[in-house]
Amino acid sequence: MRNLILPAIVAIGLGTAAPALAYDSGDQLSMQAALDVAADLGVMTISHTEFAGDEWQIEGRDSRGRWMEVDVDARTGEVRNVDRGW
Repeated sequence: MRNLILPAIVAIGLGTAAPALAYDSGDQLSMQAALDVAADLGVMTISHTEFAGDEWQIEGRDSRGRWMEVDVDARTGEVRNVDRGW
């Protein structure tokens, strides 16, 4: 009886575990598409990319090594903001 308790607890635990669901991005812009938008604006080297709710925030350096950040709308691909470190 004692040998059956642990396997029973494990079986119950596995039976109640919810499956992991993949994040449904729907019609949102992919990270690669957002990186392409940033590259078109001059970002040559990417140092950080973050999805922040409804926009991609991409940080990197331009061809002269200056820091810049580009915010791209996650639905439309429109550039919301460009910050450059002069």
